[in-house]
Amino acid sequence: MNAQPHYQFINQPAQLPPLLAAIDRSVEIAIDTEADNLFRYKTRVCLLQILAGGEIFLVDLLADLPLDDLWARLATKPLIMHGSDYDLRLLHGLCAFRPLSLFDTMFAAQLLSIPRFGLAALLEQNFGVKLDKDHQKANWSQRPLDRDMLDYAALDVHYLLPLRDRLRDELVRLGRLEWFEQKCRWQIEVARDGFAPPDENDWRIGGAEKLRGRGLAILHALWHWRESWAEKLNTPPFKVTGNELLMRLSRAAEEGASPGELLQVHLGRRHDRLAPSLETAIRRGFETDPRTLPRRERRRDFVPMTPEELSRQDRIKAIRDRLAAGLTLDPTLIATRTQLALLARDPAGAGNVLLPWQAQLLTADPAWNS
Repeated sequence: MNAQPHYQFINQPAQLPPLLAAIDRSVEIAIDTEADNLFRYKTRVCLLQILAGGEIFLVDLLADLPLDDLWARLATKPLIMHGSDYDLRLLHGLCAFRPLSLFDTMFAAQLLSIPRFGLAALLEQNFGVKLDKDHQKANWSQRPLDRDMLDYAALDVHYLLPLRDRLRDELVRLGRLEWFEQKCRWQIEVARDGFAPPDENDWRIGGAEKLRGRGLAILHALWHWRESWAEKLNTPPFKVTGNELLMRLSRAAEEGASPGELLQVHLGRRHDRLAPSLETAIRRGFETDPRTLPRRERRRDFVPMTPEELSRQDRIKAIRDRLAAGLTLDPTLIATRTQLALLARDPAGAGNVLLPWQAQLLTADPAWNS
């Protein structure tokens, strides 16, 4: 049975001074967040978990709290996090937060070739602790928060420091600490970009590239119908209906199904409420000329890859894959598919595309200039 750590739940201004004092006397801080992205159309950060000075504080970010001093203090301390990308983007959007430095235990596990690098798996492997994964899908915007949810949230940061120590020792042993530190510095910078803004082609979900004509028009109409309802109901779009249904109806239209045939679908518990507007959306799709739909515009300076560049891309990929196998790393940790294409066009620009350790690995290989 897991030993439950003690923690303080903060939802009143008078409770903040002990937290600020703990941060002031701490050399480093472990943090995590919980959000309501599974329950709202626009995500909110709901809870901030902080381990500071050996104490755990759970800060209710939906309460009316003056947090300027908290963010300012946290920005002066090295942070330990797990899977920081999403959290840092959320926090940057919330208050333009930018950490001083970062140790991401997920990045460390990936560079150590640990196959199960989720926090729950790492805690079980290293400390015999089992997290209740059901709480990963909990509604963190509900108030009051259940005691078992708060217990779970506290465990998320309780073991981060000893986990960091174990992973760091292994990174040092394998000579990969500098690789890791470069990745963490990169993460801090890219988090400032936040999340991608809405795009007029967001409706082109997986599988849309196989549609032509009528199917595309139906998908366009259905996606916007779902988006409208999601915003109206303040719920994530997938809770209105999943992508599978949108694609099934679009493929049926592509194959010649009539509006009446497409309407032979049940929308779950919201059927009676949504069905009339679904019919309207489907008929609008049939009335839409597919040629008028938004198109993915290629960059004006886009030039297809030459045969020489395609050949170079294959050669660089082979180098990457061989190096990754020798290091027992996921090849994408050395270079992603997008980066391979950029390198194929401009191999001399490896330092602009990759992190220094990645560029050095690839360009130092004898086959790089062959």
